[in-house]
Amino acid sequence: MTAARPGYPEPEPKRKAQTMGILDKLTGRAKQAAGDLAGDSGLHRQGKREERKGEKKEQLDHAQDKAAEKAEEVADLERKT
Repeated sequence: MTAARPGYPEPEPKRKAQTMGILDKLTGRAKQAAGDLAGDSGLHRQGKREERKGEKKEQLDHAQDKAAEKAEEVADLERKT
C-alpha cells in the first residue's frame, strides 16, 4: 500500500470505489463523444462499455453498503440477545 502524501489523508477504500465508478462513467462518455466526433464507431462502443462498467461498479457499491447495514443490524441483535 502506498503512503499518503504529507498533509493529505489516505483515501478511504469506500470513497475510492465510488470515485472509480464515476471516473469510468466520465471516461466512457468522453470516449463516446470523441468517437462521434471522429466518426470512429469502435471508440464509441468502447466508451459505451466503459460507461456501463462504471454504472455496474456503482450498483455493486450500493449493494455492498446495504449488505454492510444488514450485517450491522444482525450484530446489534446478537449483542442484545
